[in-house]
Amino acid sequence: MSALLTLSGVHTHIGRYHILQGVDFTVPEGETTMLLGRNGAGKTTTLRTIMGLWRASAGTIRFAGRGIEIDTTPDISRAGLAYVPESMAVFSDLTVRENLVLAARDAALDDTRLNWIFGFFPALKKFWLSRAGTLSGGQKQMLSIARAIVEPRRLLLIDEPTKGLAPAIVGALVECLMEINRAGTTVLLVEQNFRVAQAVGNYVCIMDNGRIVHAGTMADFAADEEMQQRLLGLSLDTHQ
Repeated sequence: MSALLTLSGVHTHIGRYHILQGVDFTVPEGETTMLLGRNGAGKTTTLRTIMGLWRASAGTIRFAGRGIEIDTTPDISRAGLAYVPESMAVFSDLTVRENLVLAARDAALDDTRLNWIFGFFPALKKFWLSRAGTLSGGQKQMLSIARAIVEPRRLLLIDEPTKGLAPAIVGALVECLMEINRAGTTVLLVEQNFRVAQAVGNYVCIMDNGRIVHAGTMADFAADEEMQQRLLGLSLDTHQ
């Protein structure tokens, strides 16, 4: 399996804080890779560094064989990456439709792709002309993901999409993420819900204190409860 994204010796400083301390991992093309770890391990910083929102202070980031660690965020986006932050980045004063138009690089919306998105998130069709600020938290998360996938992308970076959402909405998000991957988009996903991670992930990288401490298949990691307890602090209740 070829690597679409490779981080080698990546360090990131935010002010006087040394957050990423030599991050090394690969994201295989066509797969979903989970980036897991305890709070504060450096997962969000990793995604933001990949997107150029925070600049790597050392190391290399290669996407599709080309170094992007010194590229601007718009250039990285144009290369085929999209980022869904934990903060549900939507324009509250704009309608659902206007949010998606802004996310489309050619300022046009493909009806076939829109209907595909509506199949997962029917609320977006229902509130098509409503201001995004009036949506519920779950609906804003749907819109945030829809903005990232309104056009085909080679790599989708998503930060904790299910956090605080109702179980029914989580189920729709899981189905959407799996379908996005089946349709050809590679996914790098940060997720605290281990059941979700196990359902959608093919590979897993575990972070601790700004470094990758384990990488392998999700199947192997899901079968090893001792490793889950040691690296993530998961209890047996997680599997019930």
